[in-house]
Order: sequence, then C-alpha cells, then structure tokens
Amino acid sequence: MTATHDVFNQAPPRVDVNEYTSHVALTEAVDVYGGAWATEALTAAGKLVGRGDFQRDAELANTITPKLVSHDRWGHRIDDVEFHPAYHRIIGEAIAHGAHTSCWSEPRDGAHVARAAMFMQFGQIEPGHACPVSMTHAVVPSLRVDPTLADQWLPRVFSREYSHDLGTGHKPSAIFGMAMTEKQGGSDVRANTTRAVAQADGTYLITGHKWFCSAPQSDAFLVLAQTEPGVTCFVVPRVLPDGTRNVFAVQRLKDKLGNKSNASSEVEFAQTVGWRLGDEGAGVKTIIEMVNQTRLDCILGSAAGMRQSVAEAAWHVRNRSAFGATLIDQPAMTAVIADLQVEAEAAVWTGIRLAAAYDDDSEESTAFRRLATAVGKYWVCKRGPNHAYEALECLGGNGYTETGFPLSRRYREQPVMAVWEGSGNVIALDVLRAMMRDPQSVEAVDNEMAQALGEYRDYDLHVERTRKLLAEAAADPGRAPAMARRLTESMAIALAGSVLIRQAPSEITDAFVAGRIVDPGHMYGVLDPRLDLAGIAARA
Repeated sequence: MTATHDVFNQAPPRVDVNEYTSHVALTEAVDVYGGAWATEALTAAGKLVGRGDFQRDAELANTITPKLVSHDRWGHRIDDVEFHPAYHRIIGEAIAHGAHTSCWSEPRDGAHVARAAMFMQFGQIEPGHACPVSMTHAVVPSLRVDPTLADQWLPRVFSREYSHDLGTGHKPSAIFGMAMTEKQGGSDVRANTTRAVAQADGTYLITGHKWFCSAPQSDAFLVLAQTEPGVTCFVVPRVLPDGTRNVFAVQRLKDKLGNKSNASSEVEFAQTVGWRLGDEGAGVKTIIEMVNQTRLDCILGSAAGMRQSVAEAAWHVRNRSAFGATLIDQPAMTAVIADLQVEAEAAVWTGIRLAAAYDDDSEESTAFRRLATAVGKYWVCKRGPNHAYEALECLGGNGYTETGFPLSRRYREQPVMAVWEGSGNVIALDVLRAMMRDPQSVEAVDNEMAQALGEYRDYDLHVERTRKLLAEAAADPGRAPAMARRLTESMAIALAGSVLIRQAPSEITDAFVAGRIVDPGHMYGVLDPRLDLAGIAARA
C-alpha cells in the first residue's frame, strides 16, 4: 500500500530499562532498611523484567488466559489448568530469583526487605503470577507450626526450581495455595460448612467447597474446615504420597475483572485427604500469619503497580510533544506526574518499611507489624485504582488500548489488591480488633509516628488528631466500628508520613505533607506549584 503518512511524535516502547536501577525510591528504601547487600541480584532482576521479551510474555499471559481441563482424553477426571508457556516462563524466573521464599531459606539482616524488592519487580511487570508466589512465601510460618509437616514441605517450598507438572508425589519443588472462603461466609470463615473427619492413620477426610481458590494448579493448599472443636487448618496436596491424585474438583475458573493470568477457581472436596496443621479448632490462629504475610504482599503489589503506572506515564510524556513543547515540560503535566510520583513513593517506602519489620522479631517490632500491616494494606491498596486511572489518562487513547500498552491491564489489576485478603470494611474492623486485643501494637505504631514529630507542624497536628481518634475508639467500643475507616486512614497517612519525613528526600516529603495532610481532598495534579514539581517528576 502506498504510504499515506509518516509516523512521528509517538513514544517508543518502554523496554530495556533496568527496573531496579531506574526506580530511585525502591533503591533508596532498600539501602536504608538493610537490603543493600542484594543490589547485584536485584539489578540483574531489574534488567530481566525490563526486557522486551519479558514484557511480551506478560502480555501473552494475560491475553491467552488459563483454561480448565477437567478430564483427559479417556474421560478420567484430572482437574488441570493449562497456561500459555509465557506464564510458566515468568513464574519460573520469579522462583529462580527467590521472589517467593528467599527470606526464609537464606535468613540474614535485610532478607525480608530484599525479598520484597525482588517480589515487587516481577509483580510490576506481570502481577497475576505474584499470587501463587506470594502464597508460597506466606505459607512458611504456618507450616512451621508442625515440625513434621515443615520437614516434609519446606525443602520443596524453598526450592528455586519450578515445574508446572504436578508429578507423582515426589516432586522436589512445590508451590502453595490457600482455600479459606465459602459461598455463604466470605471473610467470615467461622461460617464455613466444609467438614473434616479424622481417620485412624492420622489424616482427615474433607468434604465441602471453597468459593475462591486462587492458583488451583498449585502442589498443595492450606484449607480451613470444621472439626468438632471448630475451624481447623489442613495441608491438602494435589497428589498423594502414593502418586495418586487427591480429590480436588475444580468446578470452574472465575471470570474476573482483572488478574487474568492467574487462575482463580471454585473447588469442591469429596473425601479429600488432608493433614491437620495446628490444633483442632485453632485454624484461624494457624493460618493468620499466612494472611498477614499475604496482606504485606498486597501492599507491595499495589506499590509495584503504582510504579509501573507512573513510570509508563512519565515515559510517554517525556517522548511526546503537544502545543509547542514536550508534554513533561507543560506545567499542568509536570504537576500530574509529580503527584503520581509522590503517591507511588509513599507506597514504596511504606511497603519496604513494613517488610523491614518482618526482619526484626523484637517485641516492639512484632507488635508494630501486627497493626501496621493491616493499616498499610487498607490505605495503599485503596489508592492504587485511582492512581492507575490517572496514569492511564496521561497516555490518552493509547492508555485505554489493551494491546501493546500495559496501563489498561494495570487499571483492571489494581482493585484486586484491595479485595484480596480482606476488603475495606474487613480490614478496618481488623484494625480495631488488633487495637483492642493488643494495646502494645497501638503503642508501637504511636512510637513510629512520634519519631517524625517536630519537623512539620502540619504533620504534628495530624498525629495529634490521629491520637484523638485512637482515644475515642478505645473509650467507646460500640461507636468504634462506625469510625473504623476514618481511623485507619488517619493512621496510614501518619505512618507513611513518618517514614518519608525520616528517610525520603525533602522534595518528596514536602509534597506529601502538602498534598496528603494539609489539602488531602484533591484530585491528582493540583499540588502547590511552589513545590519542586519538576524535581519530583524527574524521579519517575
């Protein structure tokens, strides 16, 4: 066909950018919180995930989505899930780089921080695979409740080899999933009806269903079921020790808004074999640390998504002109990119600070993370969707296009972080429960806020207001649920502000205080122009 026009003023693909060395907030936070020793590995991973072929795999994994294969060609029920090879390449690299369990298998100062940074890089480019990676990471503390099961499973969980074949029961590596919620109960797992009956050999037979079971292709799952004393936790493998398939009937895959590359499912158990993990009736206690760890990964995943969003938006506006100037140099666009960057940096610093709390098992740090993880999960994950939308808009029609541009995919992805492991009200009420049951956690969070007092008058006033809300909730438990969201939001902003004031560059902190504390109700792009907006945007 005869050429009709020249193609110009289009941004080139954002490929072959090292996603670690170019992410200044992440590199700064990793250094501050003890993970600098992992710089070489993180830099290598940043180069990998920034490559064009890796990004193409991310696109393929989300456009050629998982398919349920319930039976083999001869009619035997197999309940397998087929993925595009791109998905297996991505999760295989994430496992090989230790994004799952490196902090447990190779413990040292800063190990959780380094693992968090590794997890974020892979999740930034392809978030769907991060679900089974996260659950495999999070299962470790729960498995350690039972030394026998820990000895059986942890070497496989720590492996950096990945195979999507379930094998015959002697596979040297393992990916874990989790199955808690049911149709009638959702987050109220005590309303579960799935039951488990003890057998003479020490196993249990489980009968019932799960309404949400992510990554049903995993090698094993933590499953909640009722026994006589109450909700109990079980390890349920897909393949039994004798090499036969356990009963794990995948009814269908969920057709979700986003998170397309991740196979979420409904499953049924019919005399399914499980091994009890923890005491009967103590299932919630046994699985809660897994939940806390996955909530932290929700924060990290949302922060990684914010990084992708602002990085893609900044790349576009640096490479496109309009009305006589490059877009990034147009004051209105500079303000938008700067505001998006402030939000992303606050999320990154918060996530890495929380990861550092899991590197410290002192009494105060343990108390801090019990409350602060829920607080951070509520706020950071809620900020993700609107942030993704604003970044998408920076690209105009290209941002709204599915093929070749990742921001429409990111826009559909971000809400899952706010829903997974407890949506808004569930998390806010969990914050109240943590406060009431563990006053030391409130003291620990207050100590964190107090460390940043005296630098910004407006921050000091915000902390004073937050303390008043805490006192009101403690004094009137009956009224507290109605103010739970307001209280959680106030604590989250105070926590992020504390980290930024103490650790981040002044231009970021100035903008955070001005735009999230002094004038918190605005849309993106209306920060005070007297701030160093160009300097902030340059960090994107």
